[in-house]
Amino acid sequence: MAHWYRRVLFLAIPLILSNLTQPLLSTVDTILSGHLPGAAALGGVAVSGIFFNAVFWSFGFLRMGTTGLVAQAYGARNPTALRLHFLRGLLTAFAIGAVVLLLRGPLIALSIDLLGASPEVRQNALLYCHIRIWSAPAALANYVILGSLLGRQRARTALALQAAINAVNVVLVLALVTRLHWGVAGIATATLTAEWAGLLLGLALSRPFASVGAASLRWRELLDGPSLRHLFALNRDILLRTISLVAAFAWFTRTGARAGDATLAANALLLNLQSIASYALDGFANATEALVGEAIGARRRQNYRAVLRASTVMAFAVAAVLSLVYFGLGAQIIGLFTNQQAVRQLAWRYLPWAVALPVASVWGYQLDGIFIGATRARDLRNSMLLSLGGFLGLAVVLERYFGNDGLWCAFSCFMLLRGLTLGLRLPRIGKDAFGGVSDCAFT
Repeated sequence: MAHWYRRVLFLAIPLILSNLTQPLLSTVDTILSGHLPGAAALGGVAVSGIFFNAVFWSFGFLRMGTTGLVAQAYGARNPTALRLHFLRGLLTAFAIGAVVLLLRGPLIALSIDLLGASPEVRQNALLYCHIRIWSAPAALANYVILGSLLGRQRARTALALQAAINAVNVVLVLALVTRLHWGVAGIATATLTAEWAGLLLGLALSRPFASVGAASLRWRELLDGPSLRHLFALNRDILLRTISLVAAFAWFTRTGARAGDATLAANALLLNLQSIASYALDGFANATEALVGEAIGARRRQNYRAVLRASTVMAFAVAAVLSLVYFGLGAQIIGLFTNQQAVRQLAWRYLPWAVALPVASVWGYQLDGIFIGATRARDLRNSMLLSLGGFLGLAVVLERYFGNDGLWCAFSCFMLLRGLTLGLRLPRIGKDAFGGVSDCAFT
């Protein structure tokens, strides 16, 4: 068993570091906009972040589907399937990115209007969105590249790629905002440039893997009907799951916005803490995706059980540490994010919810990794739909009577429901993947 703890840890550590670099794109944006005059700039960037989460997270199946399929092909030692899954994912990403650009005008306007921000926040949000939207093809293709790296357990390469993207972003945003005083436009331009730089580097890193044996691949294989139908069904279910997740975050943001710009900004700051925690926890979930997919592809039940035990124990330990860090240093972190006193005071008031969230949400993230590695997208979809329904019902009732505290309580319950609904379906994975009786996976 110690062997599996080491293996999960050695894979998870660079993935945690890689995942932690991803929220820096939004965290750096939040910090700089939080130090621009007034709360409207911070609110505009926060609302824009929800928009891009809605757009890009909605197509998160490009990363998750690629990881599961590539991991299973990796476990089955099938290099041709590996390349085909990767290339199909890239084609899908570029096609979706082109559609997003064609629809950018109405898509941005409708989304910002639905979030219900004030006129000042709306103006900043529109400026940011109309610039950054041009990163859509690159951002979506980067999902596929990252999924391929995770599926092949190339954690250090994934770390290097994410670090490079964020290095470009940090350098440019500091130059454009602090030196050239471009404000919100500079924040968006830096993020746009970083996404495209990441795509170019990712394609260069993937070229040796994708080109080996490429001469023997034909368009007929790439566009194989049954394979594409399987891919689209997998992506459809993950898409519906992700849309439900985005809807929960959007409802949370819109409801908080009704209480004013300061509450909107304070909630955005605390959600950044959860975002950092989620990317850390996703390091273990991503390691689980790759190792579960490999175990299922190789049809090794014992490996599957060992991976689940080791990864879950360590993921919970990390969640507990994060909650302790937020408890001890939350006020200092809030002070780093913004110098707006009204926003700080509200963020301090609701900080206990952000402290509790890592432990409440770790089960959902960990089970997501198991189900993605097993390519059980239908279960992921159904679980998220049930959890979303529970969240909306609780949010309407609790926010009415307890205000923003009630909203945060409903959001915490949403995270718990994700883990509960998936946990009830977990025993079926072992039975379906390896045969025999229903497998509880942890025994």
